[in-house]
This record gives sequence, C-alpha cells and structure tokens, in this order.
Amino acid sequence: MSPRPRVAGERRPWLSTHALLLLPITLIVVITVVDTQAPSSVHLGPALVIAPALTPSFAGPRTTAAVGALAVGAQILIAHTHGGLGTTNHIVQTITLVVLSALLVLYSALRERRQAQLAQVRTVAEAAQHVLMWPLPEHIGPLRIASLYLAAEDEAQIGGDLYAATRGGDAVRVLIGDVRGKGLPAIGEAALLLSAFRESAHRRIPLAELADTLDQSVSRYAADLEPAEEAGERFATALLVEIPDHGQVTRMTSCGHPPPLLLSPGHVVTVPSLHPSPPLGVHAGTDHTLDVFSFEPGDTLLLYTDGVVEARDSGGRFYPLAERVARWTEDSPEALVHHLRRDLLAHVGGRLGDDAALIALHRTPVDRHRHHGRVATADAFRHGPAPVSRRQARP
Repeated sequence: MSPRPRVAGERRPWLSTHALLLLPITLIVVITVVDTQAPSSVHLGPALVIAPALTPSFAGPRTTAAVGALAVGAQILIAHTHGGLGTTNHIVQTITLVVLSALLVLYSALRERRQAQLAQVRTVAEAAQHVLMWPLPEHIGPLRIASLYLAAEDEAQIGGDLYAATRGGDAVRVLIGDVRGKGLPAIGEAALLLSAFRESAHRRIPLAELADTLDQSVSRYAADLEPAEEAGERFATALLVEIPDHGQVTRMTSCGHPPPLLLSPGHVVTVPSLHPSPPLGVHAGTDHTLDVFSFEPGDTLLLYTDGVVEARDSGGRFYPLAERVARWTEDSPEALVHHLRRDLLAHVGGRLGDDAALIALHRTPVDRHRHHGRVATADAFRHGPAPVSRRQARP
C-alpha cells in the first residue's frame, strides 16, 4: 500500500507536542534565571513544580519525567547559588519537588492507560455500529437520503435507537425504532429488531404483517432474556414506511413511535395524522393500523426518534423540531441534517440526555430514481387520510 499523501497545511501531532513542550522548558529557564539573579530573600524555586504539572496535559509519562528531572536540576542550581544544598530550606524544596514530580509521572501513566482503554472501547463500539446499522446509501429507489445518529453515551457511540431501509420490488421499506433504555444494554434488542426487519421486509408482506413479525420477535426476546426485575419493561417503538417508486401514496404503520414531519417547498411543515398501535413487545397480537399519505416529488420526509424532540435546554424546554426545521425546508438532505445536528447540540449545551437519530428522505422525480439492493437506515411517518384497517390493507 502506498503511503497516504500529506495534505497541504496538515499538522502532525508530534509537531504540536514539541511546540507545547517549549512552555514548561521556558518556564523552568525563566524561573531559574530570575531566582539566581534575585536577592537571597526571594524564593522562586517552589514555582518550578508548575512545569511538570503542565506537561501531562499534552505529553506522556516519559516526557513528564524528563521535565520533572529538569525542574529538580534547576532547583539544585538555585540552591547552589543561594547558600548551598545543605540548608534546610533548599533540602525541603528539593525533596518536595522530587515527590511531586514522581506523583505527576504516575498520574500521567494512569491517564495514558485510561485514554488507551477509551480508544479501544470507541473502536469496538464503532465497529458494532457499522455491523448493526449498515451505512445508508445516498440514493435508494426514488429517495435521496441523509442520516444522523447521536448516542447519549460518548464511549458507546451507539445505543437503543435504530433505523434501516431495504428495497423490495418497486418500493422502499423503511424502519426507524427506539428500544427502551440507552447505551450498550439496549444494543441486543436493537440488533434483534434490525435482523428481523432485514429478514422479513424483502418478502413484500403487508406492513401490518411485518409489524406483527417484529412484535413477535421482541416478545420472544423478552420472554427468553428479560431479567425478572424488568418483567414487562422490555419494549420498543417502531415506525414502518413503504414508499413506492411510482405514485405518491405512501403507506405507514406506527407502533408507538412519534410521527414524522413532511417538509415542502416554501417553508411548509406538516405533521401526518397517525393512528399508532402499542409499542412492540407490550401486547402481542395487537391489530396494527395502516395509514396512507401523499409524499410528492420535491418533498422531504424527516424521520426522528424521541431523543430529538425530548432534548431539553438548561431551562428544561424541549427542542422545537417543527419550528426549527421550517427554516431549512428547501435545503438538501445533507444540509438539513447538518443544520439540525448543530442546532440540536447547541440547544442542549453539547450533550444529549438520550440517544437521538433522524433521517431526511427527499423524493426525487421518477426519471432520477436509482435502485439499490443494499440495506440502510431511516426514520419517518406523516399526515394522511383516514386509517385503513389491516384486513382492507392486505392484497
């Protein structure tokens, strides 16, 4: 493999470390020079500990030890200049500096080890995220797609929110869901739902039957693996959407999931009427309602989990998704997701209290359709006419 070409203006990490190292070294030199030139009544030697104390913030234990040794050497030079090493004051200062430097080296070693462990956890979590939720294609069927996933737990990078999209025949089927809980404990149930959806969605069974299949999977999972103390508390919300290549009628079945937003040109935002059934795993055998609505070329369907709309600012106010998204109804899916990510994190002060996921689905004209057989992720549901019963919905 050929070496990666260096990009113009790219800064290498070792250059930054060496530049920062000049700060403690310069500090030691300045303190030493000033103290040796100052009257004997002035004692700046104790300030030398600042140099090794700064070093662990940008360097490892070896560099910290080297700076500490340099500070101790400077202290000995100062002592030699002001009365010799045998005075009680200089002995105490030297021993104190040695002990503090040793403690700083130990701290730096522990900090470096912790950083290595966190890096490994993040690597494993990122790999799990790619295995569970395959990256969305930029286009699938008549849709142009952009997505965002924000995990509440920094170390996990993945939690209980999930989304997937698969192509079957002349339509695209999309799943977005939210497993109860967050972080690593919710990953198992999220993986189960994604696997069940990918296995069943391509068979082109009605959405209501597909919801039945997912409901049965969650119920079996809870019966087999649910701890006794969590009996009845394992469930997941889900939204299933079927978007045909031709025609504007889109079908949707919701299992306790919040409704999507339909963005139309002219800063128009509408919320589809939804008739959700209970979440998956709550009441097995529930009759699932099929809702239909019009999703026209040029519109964007925004799918999201409750972690988006339930995000609170410092004053406890929820994130006003419909109000904020009205600004960007005419933006591309990529730009829309970018704006929402920045705005959402600014609203919560940089850290979410729950996992959040959203997907922007932009319907392109028929002649621009691109058909992909791969699976991806999504999130959506929307207004529409009166619900159609399951028996009426089946062919």
